[in-house]
Amino acid sequence: MFDRKNIKRYYLILVRKIRNFLLSAKSREFLIFLFFVFVSLCFWFLQTMNDTYQTEFKIPVRLKNVPKEVVMTSELPDEIRVKVEDRGTVLLNYMLGRTFFPLTFNFEDYQDKGSYVRIPQTEVLKKISAQLNNSTQLLAVRPDTLDYIYSRGIPKKVPVAVGGEVSAGRQYYVSEIQVIPDSVVVYAPQGVLNTILTAYTQPFHWTNVTDTLKKHINLQKLHGVKFVPSSVDVVACVDMYSEKTLEVPVVGIGFPKGKVLRTFPSKVQVTVQVGLKNFKSVTENDFLVGVSYADVVANKSEKLPLTVKRYPDVVSHVRVTPSSVDYLIEQQTVSEPSKEKESE
Repeated sequence: MFDRKNIKRYYLILVRKIRNFLLSAKSREFLIFLFFVFVSLCFWFLQTMNDTYQTEFKIPVRLKNVPKEVVMTSELPDEIRVKVEDRGTVLLNYMLGRTFFPLTFNFEDYQDKGSYVRIPQTEVLKKISAQLNNSTQLLAVRPDTLDYIYSRGIPKKVPVAVGGEVSAGRQYYVSEIQVIPDSVVVYAPQGVLNTILTAYTQPFHWTNVTDTLKKHINLQKLHGVKFVPSSVDVVACVDMYSEKTLEVPVVGIGFPKGKVLRTFPSKVQVTVQVGLKNFKSVTENDFLVGVSYADVVANKSEKLPLTVKRYPDVVSHVRVTPSSVDYLIEQQTVSEPSKEKESE
């Protein structure tokens, strides 16, 4: 352990070594060299700062006195970029010691210009120049045009449509695409509002989806139009395919009275792909395997080809086994009503 006496002794030894080093001949030469280097750097910096340079600054933009009943559908930018040219000392003063005040515009000054207001560039340049030194040259302003659009009219509600694509993975299919919320409120000048019938999401492309997928997606922006909310949740529901086989009777369609179609076999197997969600709900009553009388008359083969005339939308890849059957047309006697019944 060090006591106070030892600490003081080591401190004095260290101070003595530093003093001896600084007072030595080599140390004095080194310090003199550093001094002249520092002076040279100062002269070089001052000379450099007198040269002309270009730089860019950001200036905030504000719009004041906006009435409560006004809805801004396209607002002014939060800031503009200003490119200037001047001596380095002046630009250094801008960067280190000077803060630019926001460019403030009064809403009431532009009410007579309608719902689409474009602020004259001369007015923008005037407000910027007022904050610059006389020697500073203003080279460019971005954006070069300041405008905003507002609405005082009644908004309307429009449905939201999906602007993207969803493809399921192998053995899966997209059973449903939900949009939450399914409608949004639109604010726009009356002339523009009348043309808007649907709000669309930003384009997207989801591939190989094998489970329910939910993402938050912004709506497509339209100039001068404001959607509330401006984004929605898109939910892609997928289901797994399964095969189902049903026995369905073969039916004659449009046969004349007294003619009946007989097929061998009388029932055929219909195999379909259906999602697990609808597997139990699909029955043979949802299908119609039929042959029209005109097709029978035109058929020149010994076997009659079969087609599925009706099937539910929730199935796909419909197959019939066998695809053709033996057949005959049976003539039945049609009884005519008796004269006694006619007299009655």
